[in-house]
Amino acid sequence: MERTTQPSNKELQVSSSLFRAMCLCTGDMHEYGKWIQRQSVMLQLVDCVFRGVAQVMFVNNPLSGFLITVGLFLQNPWWGLNGLLGTLVSTMSAVVLLGHDRGAILAGLYGYNGTLVGMLMAVFSAKGDWYWWLLLPNMFMSMLCPVVSSALSSITSKWDVPVFTLPFNILLCLHLAATGHNHPYFPGPFITKSPPWHHNSTMEGLDVSQLFLAVPVGVSQVYGCDNPWSAGVFLLALLIASPTIFLHAMLGSAVGVLSAFFCAYMTAAISNLMSTVALPACTWPFCLSTLIFLLLSSETPAICRLPLSVVSYPEKNLQYYRELRDSERSKGPQQIYRSGSQSGVPGVLEGTPEVPSEMC
Repeated sequence: MERTTQPSNKELQVSSSLFRAMCLCTGDMHEYGKWIQRQSVMLQLVDCVFRGVAQVMFVNNPLSGFLITVGLFLQNPWWGLNGLLGTLVSTMSAVVLLGHDRGAILAGLYGYNGTLVGMLMAVFSAKGDWYWWLLLPNMFMSMLCPVVSSALSSITSKWDVPVFTLPFNILLCLHLAATGHNHPYFPGPFITKSPPWHHNSTMEGLDVSQLFLAVPVGVSQVYGCDNPWSAGVFLLALLIASPTIFLHAMLGSAVGVLSAFFCAYMTAAISNLMSTVALPACTWPFCLSTLIFLLLSSETPAICRLPLSVVSYPEKNLQYYRELRDSERSKGPQQIYRSGSQSGVPGVLEGTPEVPSEMC
């Protein structure tokens, strides 16, 4: 009889160490986050910037943020530079000007709108790459990101929903509308109304490889990027932080490519509407579509919106939901709910621990 080969203790220790190392890099990197808070201010600022870059994709992970930054520079170094500058200025503005909550700042929640503002101002600049004067309006608009975010949160907090990228939409449209296509120093793009849709019921002329590439590139378009290599780096960053976010990002992009569901329909409508005033659609379709579904009232058990204060990465959200469900089942019909006026969220369990929000 052949002897069954058993792994040695050394091999098991190596595998266990690798597994622990991988766990330290996933999710929100909680242990690393506790370590970085004991380090110098400069290291904390670098951590905040990378987390802010990743928070565009709802990821609170500095390693993912670093990889996404690499992807931005692969797409266009000038865009990447403007994105990093916007993130830095927006974060510093939240610290110096407004003195916002330290936990939210460390999670990058006051940086991601600056990332998009800096990136898309470079994308929509008719002056092209390496036009250094663009850094001035970039810093000014990025500085206003936490101001607009704070103002909007006073409204959205009443319904316990985040501001998403509404500050970015408002500030970028404000910049483009104020400068216009003929501005001598900061001209914007010449945007016209989109042509009518033409339905093609045949497969003739369809490039299947381009169709498959459209799915990952669709994910990278969140940052205004269309480079397949950048898209691959972005997807790797999402996979490291959360396989669930990775899967849903790919699924959402595939659905958008293959069919015109609600968000795609909203995109077409808003694109045509905004083009009448020579402005891009930005992420207005995403914000409006997501807010509609988050504000949806339903008694269906399958639809459960967690309190914003406990929202983290999807795997942790699912764990919290299961614990909440088990707690509700164990207490039975005598479970007491806090009123909506007290909690801000209908149906929040009395005694539910409120932890700092780690992600919008």
